[in-house]
Parts: sequence; structure tokens; C-alpha cells
Amino acid sequence: MTESEAEPDGEGALKERVERWLAREMPIIQMHGGTSAVREVDPDTGEVVIELGGGCKGCSVSDVTTGNIEAELIQWEEIDSVTVRVPDARDSLGDHDQAESIMGVDRTEGGRGDWGSSDPGQEHL
Repeated sequence: MTESEAEPDGEGALKERVERWLAREMPIIQMHGGTSAVREVDPDTGEVVIELGGGCKGCSVSDVTTGNIEAELIQWEEIDSVTVRVPDARDSLGDHDQAESIMGVDRTEGGRGDWGSSDPGQEHL
């Protein structure tokens, strides 16, 4: 019996059922310091968007986790589209196009390097 068969259509919101399923069937997310959140649910279109964060950000096996979530939820009768987002670890640090100073904190300070430039220019000397 799948999660969608366990409860009649009138009981509980789809979002709550997906959240319960994530907590019950994907404990590895929390065990490894990750988080999961159901960001969007549209019962009319059957679209579900889940976001993983915390320890999932930058994890080398997050693609396996997202694949497992998508493979299971797409089997639910009322779900037609599943998107699982995992923010890139660099998102919180800024990408290579971001200014070198973020709120007064120099990203290159302490030998962390400069992501965007291989030629520091005259100002560097």
C-alpha cells in the first residue's frame, strides 16, 4: 500500500502527507544533518516542490536522495510532477561573479583564494 492509498482523498492536505512521508521514509536526511521542506504543492496540477538543505547542501550523494524521493512520490496518484531542489554549497558564499567583499567580509582573506580572477591586476601590488 502506498502513502496515497493509506488515506482517503478527503483526509489531510497533500503537503502534510508528503511531509510525514519524508520524515518517516527518509530519516537519513536528518541523520546526516540535512533538512527537508515541502515548498510548493498544487493539488490541481499535481506539482510538488521539495527543498533539501543543511547537510544536503554540497553532499556528494544528494543526487541519490533526490532521485529516491522523486521515484517514490511520482507513484502517488495525485502527484504528476516532483521537483527536488538542493542548493549548491557555493550559493551561500556567492558565485565567482560576486563582489570580493560581502558586507565588509573579504572572501579572499585568510588564504581562501579568489574565485573569480587569475590576474589580480595592478591594485594587488
